[in-house]
Amino acid sequence: MVPTTNLVAFSFAALVLIAVPGPSVLFVIGRTLALGRRGGLLSVLGNAAGELLQIAAVALGVGALLAQSVFLFGVVKFAGAAYLIYLGIQAIRHGGGGPTAAPEPRPASTFRIIREGFIVGATNPKSIVFFVAVLPQFVDYSAGAIPLQLVTLGGLFLAIALASDSGWALIAGTARRWFASSPRRIAALATTGGVMMVGLGGTLVLVANAAEPPSGK
Repeated sequence: MVPTTNLVAFSFAALVLIAVPGPSVLFVIGRTLALGRRGGLLSVLGNAAGELLQIAAVALGVGALLAQSVFLFGVVKFAGAAYLIYLGIQAIRHGGGGPTAAPEPRPASTFRIIREGFIVGATNPKSIVFFVAVLPQFVDYSAGAIPLQLVTLGGLFLAIALASDSGWALIAGTARRWFASSPRRIAALATTGGVMMVGLGGTLVLVANAAEPPSGK
């Protein structure tokens, strides 16, 4: 098991990282503005599930291989960025349903929203780098069961991230409801969410670097 002192130190490091808005936070805000509070919260769940896959990969040693391979890391990075841009363009095209949109858009498939969040979470290059570079530093190698310790640390990170990202979704959802008094404004908000996702995808292409630690979740 992970020593208590390591868990406390890691919790602090995770809080610092998560407190700095990064790709996951911007994605959740953009999705909430485009889809409403329900869509934002479901996106949080999907995003966390995608990052859980990353944690499992790190525990099995696959994550390190991915982070050290320029080609493989590039494939994941560009695939994730392209998917974000695609989701953003879709949000812009639909624009929340146009000028006559209701305060909350017509509910999309729960599975589809979670699936889209999962893909974004699984291909987030900054979290891959974080899990590969930071998780092993808090493992007690003398205690053995290294994969279990990595999963424990990753699970703690996800619990903190879930609480934080859900808070961002609720805040963005509240703002969306406030703007909902004007149908044109809510349509513009949905478009703004799409623009955020397109911009985030473009930013990941330009700045994501496997050789540097992430600056925000």
